[in-house]
Amino acid sequence: MSNSWRGSSGPTSSAISARLARARIAIQRCLSMVGAVIVACRLAVLECLDYNRVSARKGLYILDDSFLTEGPVADAGVADSGTAWRRIADDLSAAIARGDHATGDTLPAATALAERYGVHRHTVRQAFRHLAEQGLVTVSRGRGTQVSPRRVAYPLGRRVSMRANLGRLGLAGSSRMLSAAQVEGEADICSTLGLEDGARLWRVEGLSLADGTPMGTGTHWLSVARFPDFDAAFRDGGASMTAALKAYGIADYVRLSTRLTARLASEREAGLLQVEPGAPVMVSVAVDGLPDLTPIHLVSSVFAGERMEMVVEPFAE
Repeated sequence: MSNSWRGSSGPTSSAISARLARARIAIQRCLSMVGAVIVACRLAVLECLDYNRVSARKGLYILDDSFLTEGPVADAGVADSGTAWRRIADDLSAAIARGDHATGDTLPAATALAERYGVHRHTVRQAFRHLAEQGLVTVSRGRGTQVSPRRVAYPLGRRVSMRANLGRLGLAGSSRMLSAAQVEGEADICSTLGLEDGARLWRVEGLSLADGTPMGTGTHWLSVARFPDFDAAFRDGGASMTAALKAYGIADYVRLSTRLTARLASEREAGLLQVEPGAPVMVSVAVDGLPDLTPIHLVSSVFAGERMEMVVEPFAE
């Protein structure tokens, strides 16, 4: 019987060796990729869970055995009853309260604080984030972490005057007019003010400050027919709505409604308020009127969320 089935169609020994060599190379590449993934996972754990005890061995980050233990990690130099970042945040908060860091001061860099407390810099950054959430600091790219002005508790009552309310809090209120123009009124604004659709309106923008710090920006709408030359009255009154209305014989006005929402600041708003683009802001759409409840003024305001808190006082004057 012929042995033709053993013919030359089968792989030779040299071909098999070549295939094995290629397989070994592929396996080595896979092992290298697995090693890279392990290192990436370890780095991700450090970033997300803020484990602070990190050793550098042959260029790789290796977690200490304390990663596997329960309870807080005791970092060098930190006698912790909780987590390391909270201790740092508490210390910085206390220093700000004592006046060690004044408004506008830049706190020490994350690297310096990390060395002082014997922790990873990401732990310090978590402390900074916590302080920012409390409104104590502002974290700005390129400017570091700065102490924020104290948050102003702004009452929303029947009578709302920014300068008067700030004065009661011991703050010096001031305003600036940014722009003024006559526009064709949109239907919803005209309806709110009791005017015909398309009525001519003043659109006036202003910026409110407390002790020189921007607190909010507002866009005001009023009837051109009722308030001729309002741009001049607003400017001459120091961008004060109360002073401007007095020029037209209106000595008293009341808040008819206030609608509050929240969103993120646009680039223009961030520039005016001196906050980061995308920082949280409070938006207030309010209607003011005469004591007989006739609407005369609509204002849409944007307040820096880290500097203002609204206190609703329905019976407050």
